[in-house]
Amino acid sequence: MLKAYTIPFEEGFHARPASNFINTVKDFDGAVKVKKGDKEVDAKSMIQIMTLAAKKGDEIEVIVDGEVDDQDDLIKKLDELFEG
Repeated sequence: MLKAYTIPFEEGFHARPASNFINTVKDFDGAVKVKKGDKEVDAKSMIQIMTLAAKKGDEIEVIVDGEVDDQDDLIKKLDELFEG
C-alpha cells in the first residue's frame, strides 16, 4: 500500500515529527518505507528518515507492506499524525 503525504510540520520532518512518526510505525510487523524523490529509506530508522531532509511542503510517499488489516490501521494512524 502506498500513501502520499505533504509535510505539514514547521520544522519539516525533523527530530520531534520524525520521532513521532517512528513511534507510530515501529510496532507494525510488516515493512514500512518512506520515499522522497528517488530516495527510499527504512521508516523505522531515525537516521535514515533524517537523511531525507524533508521540509514543510515537501511530498513523501509511505510504502506499507504487511497484513491488509494492519496496513489499514497504520495508515489511519499516519493520517492522524500528518493531519494533526
